[in-house]
Amino acid sequence: MKSIVKKISVMIMLMMTLAAFSVPVFAAESAAPVSGEEAIEMLENATSSTGDKALAAGICVGLAAAAGAVGMGLAIAKSNEGISRQPEAEGKIRTSLMLGLVFIETAIIYALIVAILIIFVL
Repeated sequence: MKSIVKKISVMIMLMMTLAAFSVPVFAAESAAPVSGEEAIEMLENATSSTGDKALAAGICVGLAAAAGAVGMGLAIAKSNEGISRQPEAEGKIRTSLMLGLVFIETAIIYALIVAILIIFVL
């Protein structure tokens, strides 16, 4: 079981690293185009930039949601094991579980906010 958890966490870390490098940051182009051809080229670059931003946002939210789902599943499984072993500690285990799930969900919401910032601000 520990080997599987270790493999999953290494894969998640690798995917998060790849996602961090896949987020494009675009520098601003020159202020005004000189000719019509340059304007068309800038429009095509802007369209490509928007698509890249949408792709980066989708990767960001998708990886965060997947990692959060795995983390939540593991947390719930372990809390159920703990409750089955010590039913008298159910209240404390449940409280800790809910607090942990809130923190995991907060990280996913932060990823959503970053994705929104990528799309609308960058």
